[in-house]
Amino acid sequence: MLAVNDPLKMTHTKAEKLEAIGRLLDIMDELRLACPWDQKQTFETLRKLTIEETFELTEAIDEKNHAEISKELGDLLLHIVFYSKLGEEINQFDMADVANQISDKLIYRHPHIYGDVKVQNANEVLQNWEALKLKEKADKRVLDGVPKALPALVKANRIQEKVRGVGFDWDDKTQIWDKVEEELNELKVEMLQDENFERAEAEFGDLLFSMINAARLYGIDPEIALERTNKKFIKRFNYLEENTIRKGLSLHDMDLEAMNKIWNQAKKFD
Repeated sequence: MLAVNDPLKMTHTKAEKLEAIGRLLDIMDELRLACPWDQKQTFETLRKLTIEETFELTEAIDEKNHAEISKELGDLLLHIVFYSKLGEEINQFDMADVANQISDKLIYRHPHIYGDVKVQNANEVLQNWEALKLKEKADKRVLDGVPKALPALVKANRIQEKVRGVGFDWDDKTQIWDKVEEELNELKVEMLQDENFERAEAEFGDLLFSMINAARLYGIDPEIALERTNKKFIKRFNYLEENTIRKGLSLHDMDLEAMNKIWNQAKKFD
């Protein structure tokens, strides 16, 4: 039988991988029969936990912690198996349906691998992918596939990727800077007038959207970029706070100039 957790073995055979998945499916069956907590779970109760696990995986990826990535992927896999078990119990779908559907989709959307379509680069693969998605759902619009519940920053990035897939994009990525400058100037006008909050808010949103577009065009993930800045700010502010306390002072009693001196020291440790 496959070892429960063998950290010394970095690769496994296909048979071992299939055995590991089968073991997890067996455990899930047992838990639904015997564990009071697992018996109570539904699609709805698992939903928020799935979101939490996804963020924990994201954090592990950001930290490049491969051991944690493996652990968090296991947690997410458990959720997939759990949802599949729930679907099986109401005779709607099971794990085989889940796996077969994604396999069929991958084969269909990779005609350059499983068919006779020729592509030159990853951009053409993406365009074919989006075109095939529209063909699958003839009654759907390009942006119908963007989940409404996505955080706004992630959603903006996904919207731009979607429309890019059907050719709605800048011819030259440097053109985006004229748009960014235009949106920034419009925002400044509204902010300086300080008369209409709704217009200022709208212009602020337009500027953010154009900056996210710029990030996409230059291969930057805006979510990752912003999170790294968040972490950098936290690190610098913690340095500021710790050094202030060490000197027997309080941030509440310091002016901004004094804070900035320590802040600039913190930059050396980025």
